[in-house]
Amino acid sequence: MKTNLKRMMTAVLAALFLYPAESWGKEGVVQCGNLIYAGTQTSRCFSDEFLSTVQQKTSISTSRRFRAVRLDNEELFRFPFVVMTGEGDFVLTARERENLKKYVQSGGFLLASAGCSNAAWDASFRREMRTIFGEAVLKPVSMRHPVFSTVFNIKQLEAGKQAAKGHLEGVTLNDKLVIIYSADGLNDSRHSKGCCCCGGSELGNALEINANILAYALLR
Repeated sequence: MKTNLKRMMTAVLAALFLYPAESWGKEGVVQCGNLIYAGTQTSRCFSDEFLSTVQQKTSISTSRRFRAVRLDNEELFRFPFVVMTGEGDFVLTARERENLKKYVQSGGFLLASAGCSNAAWDASFRREMRTIFGEAVLKPVSMRHPVFSTVFNIKQLEAGKQAAKGHLEGVTLNDKLVIIYSADGLNDSRHSKGCCCCGGSELGNALEINANILAYALLR
């Protein structure tokens, strides 16, 4: 089963992936970006542990650490996968909105998470998604979606201490998810040094979920 998964990932990645290998980094290693947005906001507590997990469980070679990349910079398009998270209110610039829309339309993938289920960040992110893509763009991601079976077979989202039931939402373009968002939180702060989700409701199996999302993003 694991061998077949590795073969499938290698074949599909080689045949379909939209980004040339020279843009991934050294020797075809997939680089994953940590967005700097709204001027200076960025994530300081989103664990990169899932990058190593994907490399261990599949034949995909990934960088072991995120690289910071500005949402308003052309360098964004060198990354097949980026994360966006934080706490508090924010407003994207017109250039950032334009770049984000172009990025996902061109094959890039965004994983977004409200740090420790922060309500202000959640409201800001939803507002920005409506501004960029239109009303009601975020839709629930069914547990039957392939994203839940790429690396780990995930049967449920382990809800945090404040959530009755975990859930994911997404933006779909041309029948493929291009953005996955968690209002509950996918930061996996237990694997981040000096970080905690005090009073929040992060999803308990965030590492496995993030690993699946990365694999899905590269195999679409």
